[in-house]
Amino acid sequence: MDRIFTVDEAKAIMPTVLEHVRELVAVRADLAELTYDLKQSGVSAIGGLPESKALEARIDELLSWFAAQGMEIKGTAPLLIDFPSVLDGVSVRLCWIEGETELGWYHRSELGFTARRPLP
Repeated sequence: MDRIFTVDEAKAIMPTVLEHVRELVAVRADLAELTYDLKQSGVSAIGGLPESKALEARIDELLSWFAAQGMEIKGTAPLLIDFPSVLDGVSVRLCWIEGETELGWYHRSELGFTARRPLP
């Protein structure tokens, strides 16, 4: 069964979400730098192909954590996370995007990010 978050539940898990986000952003940046260096010169201070594969695996693990909690990853750069919810009987997604410090937005499930509104 898919998880439906209340606003309070989603806000309560945000500190843990932000910890995972910080790690994901750092690993994502390392992988981007490593990939660029390897393509440009064949070497990187971060490592080589084994380190690249390890970073990719860590990103997969981190993304899996969000899914296991019932969240939906809608984008990875920037990171965009939706929490399935219901407000006033309407299916919505509580919506967080990388850089925000708290959960403060939502949109109707069928409309997506462009229909974001501040939480009441």
